[in-house]
Amino acid sequence: MPETLFRKVWNAHAVRKLANGQTQLFVGLHLIHEVTTPQAFDMLRARGGKVMFPDRTIGTVDHIVPTRDQRRPFSDLLAEDMLSALERNCREANIQLFDLDSGSQGIVHVVGPELGLTQPGMTIACGDSHTSTHGAFGAIAFGIGTSQVRDVLASQCLALEPLKTRRILVNGRLSPGVYAKDVILEIIRRLGVNGGVGYAYEYGGEVVNRMTMDERMTICNMSIEGGARVGYVNPDETTIDYLRGRRFAPQGEMFESAASWWRSLASDPDAAFDDEVVIDGSEIRPTVTWGINPGQSVYVDERLPSTGEARSADDAAISEALDFMGFRAGDPIAGTRIDVAFVGSCTNARLSDLREAARIVRGHRVAPGVRALVVPGSQAVRAAAEREGLHHVFADAGFEWRGAGCSMCLAMNPDKLEGREICASSSNRNFKGRQGSPLGRTLLMSPAMVAAAAVAGEVVDVRTFDHGA
Repeated sequence: MPETLFRKVWNAHAVRKLANGQTQLFVGLHLIHEVTTPQAFDMLRARGGKVMFPDRTIGTVDHIVPTRDQRRPFSDLLAEDMLSALERNCREANIQLFDLDSGSQGIVHVVGPELGLTQPGMTIACGDSHTSTHGAFGAIAFGIGTSQVRDVLASQCLALEPLKTRRILVNGRLSPGVYAKDVILEIIRRLGVNGGVGYAYEYGGEVVNRMTMDERMTICNMSIEGGARVGYVNPDETTIDYLRGRRFAPQGEMFESAASWWRSLASDPDAAFDDEVVIDGSEIRPTVTWGINPGQSVYVDERLPSTGEARSADDAAISEALDFMGFRAGDPIAGTRIDVAFVGSCTNARLSDLREAARIVRGHRVAPGVRALVVPGSQAVRAAAEREGLHHVFADAGFEWRGAGCSMCLAMNPDKLEGREICASSSNRNFKGRQGSPLGRTLLMSPAMVAAAAVAGEVVDVRTFDHGA
């Protein structure tokens, strides 16, 4: 019977169906970091348990690590305690940890793919909501809570509700200046922040098929922002070429054998989906969020919505967002002044993102009064960028060049907004208080748009921006 990739992978990892209708699912790869694990390990010890499959668990540090000065001990005592706990727990359980001295440390959703840990056909869990990133490889990847982290450590299994599948086809061709970030913001804008509840999203179509793995990861990363538990792309030659030769990927003849199996995982041509959405990629324009959730966005050449006129019928939510942001209905988003520009996060801090941002800022200077920083997604990304001289491009333009970490995406570290600052950000969430200040305001956009805003000092259409030399 024809099946979707989601169903193939789910069934391959299903241990049994539980009496409550959930499925006990075996987890092939468990990724951990310093924030959601201390309590999980403590709960495991309290029950006299131990880590069932330490070789299937990999750790790194990302959320609380400072990016300006990463010398130990950290000045933030809580951050130091959390990192020390992760180091101790990994050592005692014989779990491999990519720490600050490893050369492979970074944001968990950047490190997993670049090391070849993330592979098609896997079930992957992590105590982080953006675990859906790994679905770009044809994996089924879930974000989980701390008690579930404990459960995976103890049993390598999760109890999960079955999901429906929605296929989202983005066809045509993207225009210059339009990026994967704009595509996923468009999808969330159309379907809503709760549109994917109960669904796994399968992304496909001509636009997605042409995307690099970095671009596919950007799209899958923000599936959770549209309410979907899972987002994935069928594995193809782009996937296989990316994984070839990576540290934890199969090698030699084993790789070719694995690649053959990976290809077979793609959804069958006549597989049935619960829903399908088709989007013309040529109609998408550079997109900027204006509100307090990722679904509240407009094209850069559009005006802010008025109640009763927007695509969303939730007038109360529009009014709340406009009030919090200090914006007026009907005003253009272009020309909005910014205080901070942030290029980083698990959504957009890979080498290709930094290259594109550097291309925009080359030959320019950050506008007076704007604080701008670039935070690579991993130590490997940072090293690669420096080999290409990108750090000099950013420094010459007035950006701060930082160490790897989550940084200002969620501000569980010294990188925070202050007061009512407005930040042009390449991250994934624009919730109230997300970037460290309860009054801070976040405008999500592509790294190229962030770079252009940093130079202009305001939101500007990257398609008309003077790229310089």
